[in-house]
Amino acid sequence: MLFSPIHLRSVTLRNRVVVSPMCQYSSEEGFANDWHLVHLGGLAVGGAALVFTEATAVSPAGRISPHDLGIWDDAHIPTLRRIADFIRAQGAVPGMQLSHAGRKASVRRPWDGGGRAPLSEGGWEDVVGPSDVRFADNYPQPHALTHEGIAGVVDAFRAAARRALAAGFRVVEFHAAHGYLLHQFLSPLANFRTDAYGGPFENRVRLVREVTRAVREVWPAELPLFARVSGTDWVAGGWDIDQTVQLARLLAADGVDLVDCSSGGLSAAQQVPVAPGYQVPLARRVRHEAGVATGAVGLITTATQAQQIVERGDADVVLMGRELLRHPRWPLAAARELGQEIAWPPQYLRARPR
Repeated sequence: MLFSPIHLRSVTLRNRVVVSPMCQYSSEEGFANDWHLVHLGGLAVGGAALVFTEATAVSPAGRISPHDLGIWDDAHIPTLRRIADFIRAQGAVPGMQLSHAGRKASVRRPWDGGGRAPLSEGGWEDVVGPSDVRFADNYPQPHALTHEGIAGVVDAFRAAARRALAAGFRVVEFHAAHGYLLHQFLSPLANFRTDAYGGPFENRVRLVREVTRAVREVWPAELPLFARVSGTDWVAGGWDIDQTVQLARLLAADGVDLVDCSSGGLSAAQQVPVAPGYQVPLARRVRHEAGVATGAVGLITTATQAQQIVERGDADVVLMGRELLRHPRWPLAAARELGQEIAWPPQYLRARPR
């Protein structure tokens, strides 16, 4: 069942293995380059059904670091189109995750030490959030978005989706998890507003719903739209799975086809019970209680584990990250282990076990 196809609107995924968005911090001025082509193209060659780009910034100020991939300018389209075309030529579906980092923007790459990126290293001062509360002491001080600024964010997501379509991507996902801007508006631990975008649940979800509708305005009706959410902040009094289920129902009504269920990233006080498959129960609850397709992610590493998630109905697809970095051809090996059929690239057939 892991290697059975799934149909989402007019798009058919050849199996249920999806490459999770994984930041590469390898761009200059947002442009994709040979690293992205080889990295993402190799994962398509390896047998995954849907290959997502990393979190791709909808505006320069929405980048996590100065080295993030971007989609805020038409000039970004040609190099991204080359990648999308290659992924599609391998039988996989190219997907793009659209993102705005909010108060977690303008930081150094992990291997450069993290923390605030100074102007001398390409950082910027225009860091925004729902409120003027920073993520941590070594992060930039954000300023609270005005209503005009919020409208600008919505417009940026809309324009980014239009460019993703022009670049040949067939699935887009907006990033409302891991403590980035849309998640910041959702969580009462980051959103201290007293206007129409803060306070009660219906106000805190307003921006996410506005982004969903804006993207759907330009994203064709025949193509699927995903949403990545943090199912819980793992902090008492924060965003939690009950609110996530409520949000998932609303997003499905607004045109979201699959909810990609991750968690955490909003607060340094989080207490995450990390273990194999620890986020799968979040996907299970959303799938069964909100009535929308879900993706499970988080320490999913073995073929049997991934197969059971789909067989039990915990999720419709399995998103994998680090394990695919370690083993880019994981789907080919997993299919053999499970006794299921999967097409190998003809260039590799001579290496296929008999």
